Amino acid sequence: MLDDSHTRRFELPGAKPHYNPDRPGQVEHIALDLALDIPNNAYSGTCRIRLKPIRDGIDKLTLDAVDLSIQQITIGRTKQTFDYDGEVLTIHLKQPTKAGKPVEVAIAYQNEQPRRGIYFIHPTDPAPKKPVQVWTQGEDEDSRFWFPCFDYPGQLATSEIRVRVPKRYMAISNGELAETVEDGDDKIYHWQQKQVHPTYLMTLAVGDFAELRDTWNDIPVTYYVEKGYEADAKRSMGKTPQMIEFFSQTFGYAYPYPKYAQVCVDDFIFGGMENTSTTLLTDRCLLDERAAIDNQRTESLVAHELAHQWFGDLVVVKHWSHAWIKEGMATYSEVLWTNHEYGAADAAYYRLNEARSYIDEDSSRYRRPIVTHVYREAIELYDGHLYEKGACVYHMMRAELGDELFFKAIHTFVNDNAHQTVETVDLLRAIEKSTGRNLHFLFDQYVFRGGHPDYKVAYAWDNDSKLAKVTVTQTQAKDGETGLNSGLYDLKIPIGFGFVESAKKSKTAEPTIQTFTVRVHEKEQTFYFPLPQKPQFVSFDQDNHILKTVTLEYPVAELKAQLSHDPDPVSRIYGAIALAKKGNLEAVKSLATALTDDPFWGVRVEVAEQLGSIKLDQAVDALLKALKDDNARVRRAVVGALGKLKTAASYKALKTLAEKGDPSYYTEAAAIKALASVVTTPIDGKSKEDKVLKLLKSVLEERVGWNEAVRSGAIAGLSQFKTSEAALDLILKYTATEVPQALRLNAIRALGAIASGQNPHNLDRLLDRLRDLSDETFFLTQVAVVQALGNMETTRAVSILQSLSDRTPDGRVRRIAEEAIRRVYTKAGENQAVKKLQEELEQLKKDNQNLRSRLENLEAKAKA
Repeated sequence: MLDDSHTRRFELPGAKPHYNPDRPGQVEHIALDLALDIPNNAYSGTCRIRLKPIRDGIDKLTLDAVDLSIQQITIGRTKQTFDYDGEVLTIHLKQPTKAGKPVEVAIAYQNEQPRRGIYFIHPTDPAPKKPVQVWTQGEDEDSRFWFPCFDYPGQLATSEIRVRVPKRYMAISNGELAETVEDGDDKIYHWQQKQVHPTYLMTLAVGDFAELRDTWNDIPVTYYVEKGYEADAKRSMGKTPQMIEFFSQTFGYAYPYPKYAQVCVDDFIFGGMENTSTTLLTDRCLLDERAAIDNQRTESLVAHELAHQWFGDLVVVKHWSHAWIKEGMATYSEVLWTNHEYGAADAAYYRLNEARSYIDEDSSRYRRPIVTHVYREAIELYDGHLYEKGACVYHMMRAELGDELFFKAIHTFVNDNAHQTVETVDLLRAIEKSTGRNLHFLFDQYVFRGGHPDYKVAYAWDNDSKLAKVTVTQTQAKDGETGLNSGLYDLKIPIGFGFVESAKKSKTAEPTIQTFTVRVHEKEQTFYFPLPQKPQFVSFDQDNHILKTVTLEYPVAELKAQLSHDPDPVSRIYGAIALAKKGNLEAVKSLATALTDDPFWGVRVEVAEQLGSIKLDQAVDALLKALKDDNARVRRAVVGALGKLKTAASYKALKTLAEKGDPSYYTEAAAIKALASVVTTPIDGKSKEDKVLKLLKSVLEERVGWNEAVRSGAIAGLSQFKTSEAALDLILKYTATEVPQALRLNAIRALGAIASGQNPHNLDRLLDRLRDLSDETFFLTQVAVVQALGNMETTRAVSILQSLSDRTPDGRVRRIAEEAIRRVYTKAGENQAVKKLQEELEQLKKDNQNLRSRLENLEAKAKA
């Protein structure tokens, strides 16, 4: 079994330092002239690249071009010789370059059955209603799969795309539509991008789209969706003009492009992609009226991709290792928009969950510096460290500088680097230039090394001396103990002491908080604070701006007051978590009060989850009352908590909700899943599995709906019947190719969850199905297969994972497959260890019984 420090290492075998290649010159312009042969998944055309050489005497150019059929290369009318190995195109120039004199290379090529970069979507026998579409995806280095180019972000150029398509289809690309020309049964679209951008942001989307038109300051804002989804498009993307205004103000730079288009496409492999002026989105982000009740993910996705038009498209990262600059800000922009649209409490809770997402990756997958150039493929960097941790770093910058200076620094950074490439040091320089502040100390601790501080905080009050005693311990490992770049952090942290009585006397809603800022830089430090009287609660890291984990070791009274009175919702959540660990009736009563009385839905969600961890009847009672909460997200958390408390009352409530439904898809799905969880243990001595299995089967047969949200809840429920052959049969049924994609992917993933309790014959069936599914080439199917296999506890899953890893062309799949192999070995090893312990325990019991028998015999003989 591998040691923990090795399994959590980011760099996998084969990782190496990556740098941008030497530049032969500056690419000034890229022009594609293409004709699509959509029925045959093919196209042909010419790629013209105008290059301004940086020096004399360059006699060859090396371009990225994967799996393309290169027909001819010319400069002017002169043919050039070339070598091509299927990945690298080397052009031998007959006339060596002269510095500063542009050279335009024309590459005639074809492409058939492309495996990446450009995707052809068609109806199939299993999915006859699937639309005909063609779309591209360039990030990180996939543009080379659909046209020859210098495929790295350090080269910025203007571009244009002329594309011939059948007349019934639209073609959308970057920039402005220069002209459309009808030619027989075809139409030629000519798009021009006049502002420089990198190759990975060049895009093309073709389909029979409905077009919805909006504007911002006379700039066209358009939405393209499959016909019939116009209402969903407006519902899902209709806030875009307001967002453009907000981000123009926030970043101190007006939206920089002649249009902003969002194109929703089928089978998209990501949530969205911020191609310059033309974002592509998955069509699964389109919300119907019911989904919009409690789905904020689409709105956040729209905000994220739009923010990239400044951070990523206007200001371009010079190398992938600095991609946190764009991804961190785009992710933090979700927080900024949430604050603007929904208020400070929603934004604080959104940010807390971003931090949790990163912390989960850090603890379960690996720890790495945000900025690193050591990897196998650049796409490996696109993780929770890049997005969520990056967002938290931006917020810590804001907390350190204050709002005025932070946004002044952001304005300076964007304006100084518009239409240019940047590295992390450029952000630091912009901060220092605009504010005079040096934030190297923050970047050194959070950007250039891995990890975050883990704090344990204890509090006591000395009534005689009127002193509050706070002991702060950093519990993370020191440097060198794990080799994972952890260690002590040196930060200034505000500690607030809350006085509730003063608020009552003055009849204000808010308590009085007295704040002290302390420097926390040692393994353990104790601080003493003179106060006029005993505070009711203590708020460590007041307002919770620092990325951290924290364990509160406060008395119950202080935790109750924190949950009830701290104005910061995140502090109230921390109070709820600490209270729940007490696990007593007093804690349940306080949590129950918060579940009904707290004004913020996010706190109520967290309180519900904490009540689900306390096995007391009073916890069930409190949750049952909260099923009537007006907020669907709270109801969803409540039913999830009830699923952990396996009582007759929770069974009855969940069964009623699962049968009757809920206005929210997600709450209904959660209730169905929770019901299945409850009946995996007999209720009042009776098994309810058969009844619930029948209900789940009817849900799968009858509740077809938006994105298969409800039926996916039934699949998740089935996966908990780990010894049930009937449940396995149903899950296997829904892995068939004709099943809608969203439901099918969930069914594939569920095979990993149900596997642990199956008998050998059913485990064989399950593994055989996953082996067959692993042969499919669709990215999302491969990911689902890996996720299922990675949750299994048998080493028989390893051969399938290894085979998939060996043959997939996708570095993302390869990485998660290799990580899954490690997890399987770890789980299998742990199971063997548990089995050995069980055998040893049984032997000890037998030995003990023998000893007792012998002792009784000896006692009997002695008495005789």
